[in-house]
Amino acid sequence: MAGCVVGDCSSAMIGTMVTDSGLPQIRTLGYCCQLIGGVLVEQCPNRSEVGRRLLVVSAQFNHCRIVLRLFDDLAMFVYTKQYGLGTKEEDIFIRWLSVLSNVTDQLYYPCEHIAWAADAKVLQVDCAWWWTLNTALWTLSLLLGAVKALWTMLKLRQKLRSPTGTSASQLPRSKRRAMEARICSEVLTLLSNLADLANAVHWLPRGVLWAGRFPPWLVGLMGTISSILSTCQAVRAGRQAKADSP
Repeated sequence: MAGCVVGDCSSAMIGTMVTDSGLPQIRTLGYCCQLIGGVLVEQCPNRSEVGRRLLVVSAQFNHCRIVLRLFDDLAMFVYTKQYGLGTKEEDIFIRWLSVLSNVTDQLYYPCEHIAWAADAKVLQVDCAWWWTLNTALWTLSLLLGAVKALWTMLKLRQKLRSPTGTSASQLPRSKRRAMEARICSEVLTLLSNLADLANAVHWLPRGVLWAGRFPPWLVGLMGTISSILSTCQAVRAGRQAKADSP
């Protein structure tokens, strides 16, 4: 992307937010191209030109996702409004984690749009500042998502071991299988968020942990892992929905 230094890498820093109009296929292809291209540039001098072209393709895929996400604000707003303060949530810790996560995600979108418009010279504002704020919000969202997944997973395992004073074997088989499937889903969410979190920290300003230290292939690897895990989770959810349907 043209514009500022932060904007150059920002097209790849769109992680797993609540909606994904960028399409899983585009995300996966973008990160795979970055992984392969980065490896070719660093490890295969005779194929470095191919690697550079793949990195260009990766940047275009990720830029495409940024543009597509211009239409996500309304969907995010509807979701946030429906959840509200989470009064139907049984676990108060999950409730407030979700509320904070929704607020973070809601703020993420306009920040991204402003940063994109600044890169495109549509708005005369400091694009570096807006991309940094955008990355910080993404990082916070991923942290909240990881904590939420870990907490849910631990609570479910606790119920399986000793649900209300009974043994797990006394649970109905269908309920036990549903809880086990939910635990597996939360594990995938946790691992996916952690992979994206590694990239999010990399895109923060230098001096923050490992910010700016990842080579392109490692960014591609983390993104590819996250994309594959998210795809696996979506496939499992689809199968579960079919199994539960009458």
